[in-house]
Amino acid sequence: MWRILAGGGAVLLLGAAGLFVFGSQATAPVLPPPPPPAPRAMAAPLPESAPEASERTREEKRFDRYDKDHDDSITREELLASRRKAFAKLDTNHDGRLSFDEWAIATSRKFAKADADKSGTLTRAEFATTRPKTKPKPKCVCKEDDG
Repeated sequence: MWRILAGGGAVLLLGAAGLFVFGSQATAPVLPPPPPPAPRAMAAPLPESAPEASERTREEKRFDRYDKDHDDSITREELLASRRKAFAKLDTNHDGRLSFDEWAIATSRKFAKADADKSGTLTRAEFATTRPKTKPKPKCVCKEDDG
């Protein structure tokens, strides 16, 4: 009998605590308004017209990367060339098959190279070094105005 009374009392206390916690009005602190932005120094005047760039889409650029002979068509060989190069790097015994051991060795080497502090774990900065390398985009060559 005393267990029932103790349980009932505990339920009432928890209910009262819940009402107290969830019934309170939490208010966000009032922050002063941000200061006005500092005046900017006068920059060189803008050119009359913007430099023109070609309107190539991402898919057109991707197509051009695969179209090695630039004949506006991609052959099966052109499409698979990049995959063959990546496969050949992993296929160390050159038998035309990628075994689990070959894949595991390549993956372990990649992990060991990225783990700079040799802790056995990769931090965010170390993991960022495993990102595939991309070719840098060419810089814009703009015409100078004679004005």
